[in-house]
Amino acid sequence: MSATGVPAEVVVVGIGAEGFASLSPSSQSLVLEAPVLWGGSRHLGLVPPVSGQERVPWPSPLSSGLPSLLASYAGRRVVALASGDPLVSGIATTLLDLGVSVRVVPAVSSVALARARMGWSSSSHSVVTVVGRSISTVLRECAPGRRVLVLSSDASTPAAVAELLTSAGWGSSSMTVLGDLGSPSESSVSGVASSWSESAPALNVIALEVAGSGLASWAPGLPDSAYENDGQLTKRDLRASALARLMPAPGQLLWDVGAGAGSVGIEWMRAHPTCRTIAIESNSERAARIARNASALGVPDLQVVEGRAPDALAGLPAPDAILIGGGATREGVLDICLAALKPGGRLVVHGVTLETETLLARAYADHGGALTRIGVETAEPIGTFSGWTPARAVTQWTWSLPTG
Repeated sequence: MSATGVPAEVVVVGIGAEGFASLSPSSQSLVLEAPVLWGGSRHLGLVPPVSGQERVPWPSPLSSGLPSLLASYAGRRVVALASGDPLVSGIATTLLDLGVSVRVVPAVSSVALARARMGWSSSSHSVVTVVGRSISTVLRECAPGRRVLVLSSDASTPAAVAELLTSAGWGSSSMTVLGDLGSPSESSVSGVASSWSESAPALNVIALEVAGSGLASWAPGLPDSAYENDGQLTKRDLRASALARLMPAPGQLLWDVGAGAGSVGIEWMRAHPTCRTIAIESNSERAARIARNASALGVPDLQVVEGRAPDALAGLPAPDAILIGGGATREGVLDICLAALKPGGRLVVHGVTLETETLLARAYADHGGALTRIGVETAEPIGTFSGWTPARAVTQWTWSLPTG
């Protein structure tokens, strides 16, 4: 959405669990003098009645209803209520992303309160929100000894997180659920994920101290066994080589064309929480498998497009990097991918057939880049001895678009 058809300004006032009385006098005045007040039903109920004030609860679901709400108040000034710091997984961020002029008056965030209760410095932990998102996002942050604050969606989140951790090999992790932070009814309960049975209030933050033997590495080239697959999998040594050349960077987008099991796109997203992937796969069973693998490895926001390139590439946002893991010889695929890259973009193409190798040799002659042949051999039993078993050699063409 562009900035047209939206309020002239939305002042977002953070309010803690302790309610209206905790606001500063200036924040109280902003709220009480607002002709229009937006917020969740709980937040609106914390404000004393004001004659003539229009109070509007957030639409449900928010994502689909918010554009209409914004358009209804186009050109006007509105005050909105939000929990704690509205820029910590809050409505202010959503409004800014929609092109709204936003002024934020924060309260103490639930993250700051949880950190204070646990005695954790700001540099000693990561923060993950599962508000409106899959809880499997937590898995990307898990490693032995790591601390994680999880911003819960509701009272059911702690039990769901405990089950997730246990199923992923992190069942011995310590969990502390901090409820209604900053309010008179504030609570704290602790336990271990594998035996978690505690109830929780609707407003809670989960403090995790991770322990166990789950998959923890952010380096490229996870074990092949980490992926559900039908054989269409970029093996770990080739995957590590491809990702080294694709060079994932914060905020960047990868097209994984002919994604198979989705391994390259998944590890691209595991490299940084803001990395994004669109996996293009024509086989419906594989497309569903990619989504399952992405969720199991902590990057459930990976987007799967079921379709065949080049037609399935039409209308996709321009990528910063592209892997063509299959289908490079299909007419138009390589040309469209070359044209789609942003300045400074990187392209990696893999081929195992003579036809694809011929195509890549021609592309190398026409465009330059780097052409590499990769062969991997692994030691396997031969009777009572061991010997080298070669995998099929792969030709890899790498090309980068200049930045200027």
